[in-house]
Amino acid sequence: MRRLSNIVGMFRKSKNVLESGGITPVVEEKIRCPICKSIDTKRSVAKNKMVCPACGHHYRINARTRIKAICDKDSFREVVTGLDSADPLHFPGYGQKVQKAKLASGQQEGVVCGTATIRHQPCAIFVMDPQFMMGSMGSVVGEKITRLFEYAAERELPVIGFTASGGARMQEGILSLMQMAKTSGAVQYHSDRGGLYVTVLTDPTTGGVTASFAMLGDIILSEPNAVIGFAGRRVIEQTTKKKLPDDFQKAEFLLDCGFVDAIVPRTELRAELEKILKLHQRKGDAK
Repeated sequence: MRRLSNIVGMFRKSKNVLESGGITPVVEEKIRCPICKSIDTKRSVAKNKMVCPACGHHYRINARTRIKAICDKDSFREVVTGLDSADPLHFPGYGQKVQKAKLASGQQEGVVCGTATIRHQPCAIFVMDPQFMMGSMGSVVGEKITRLFEYAAERELPVIGFTASGGARMQEGILSLMQMAKTSGAVQYHSDRGGLYVTVLTDPTTGGVTASFAMLGDIILSEPNAVIGFAGRRVIEQTTKKKLPDDFQKAEFLLDCGFVDAIVPRTELRAELEKILKLHQRKGDAK
């Protein structure tokens, strides 16, 4: 009886500790959609590939998260590494800004390149990271993408490219702008050898990236509501002296104008890319 009373006492003590707040309950982190204002758990949104379950808003995601969402598990192998941005113009504060971007994104530069399989279909892939200086294109970004296309051409691999950029990196001046021509030449080199190139435009894809490799894909896909353009809306309106449509530079507007082949939600993208890669297999690649 004494042992039983001890057990009952321990139970009551544990219950009192729990009720008095001695044990902190686990609270899941919440996230509010900036479009529909609905509140959901971050886990639920992440499970939906960072797409709002209520309205379909596509959150911006970093390169590694996108690779994990698109590529087969453990299939990604990074290539073209070890390149770091220089400061050729000795632009004030540029070095510190690059270091801050490295800490914020966990990446060495604004693009991650590698090889992977997407539903067992082999490909080369590059993913621009909006968390690294908004994916701006400097000399290292251009060099990495150029080398990836050359690598893919030698190994007869298709290239899947995810773009997200605020444009050319002004801190590198003309060295940044010349990447537009260099990457375009690399795309042509890959194409001349029969390579397939599929671009997936994500929010935002603007400036020199749009005016070069982003719009050179054999097939151009986009996520819903992505902002895609070269010059800014205000600059265009001031130059043309015309009021632009409300949906100007949105993916849906570009689809209507024939600049984009299809708009594919992130949750359906793996299946769409698998279909495209299968349809464009080279002879001998089909299983």
